[in-house]
Amino acid sequence: MSLYARAMIDAASPALPFDPEGALLLAYANGDARAAQDLAAALAPRALAQATRMLADRAEAEDVTQEALLRLWRIAPDWRQGEARVSTWLYRVVANLCTDRLRQRRGSVALDEVAEPPDPAPSVADRMQGEARMRALSDALAALPERQAQAVALRHLEGLSNPEIAAVMDIGVEAVESLTARGKRGLAAILAGRRTELGYGDE
Repeated sequence: MSLYARAMIDAASPALPFDPEGALLLAYANGDARAAQDLAAALAPRALAQATRMLADRAEAEDVTQEALLRLWRIAPDWRQGEARVSTWLYRVVANLCTDRLRQRRGSVALDEVAEPPDPAPSVADRMQGEARMRALSDALAALPERQAQAVALRHLEGLSNPEIAAVMDIGVEAVESLTARGKRGLAAILAGRRTELGYGDE
């Protein structure tokens, strides 16, 4: 029996919720290199998408994804199946890394000084407009307190539910609701006059 198959059986214990990604991580920790490849294939696209939405910068998002996966490999030997889901753990790490980078941006460039990305193909104006909006939103998030920025990004960019965000941020659902509400008010103040441009509407 392969290490991966053994880990899958262990993960299927009726006392624990089944987490195939956790099974892969345990298999990797036990020396199964293929399990690491399968886990990276499953997780990296989601991590990259999350980081790209938060940072609006592909190169930075790729750096964050690589760092998050490196951290995952480092903690693999100590992973305790059933205490958390690997995907939830990774959401938390990516969110933290992104907010660190957003915090570094804070104060360095005024929001109204952010240049729109160069347009290499005028025929894709709609796509470029979307990228400009995401960049403006990313820089606005950088002006929020860290925990508010995380909650808003996970709720409104990642589409997670409040209970899911609570698990990612290791806080209660009521705290999530409070952070999200305050974060939205903060964004509204920062982006006053640009709501239509950024697609907020009355949300």
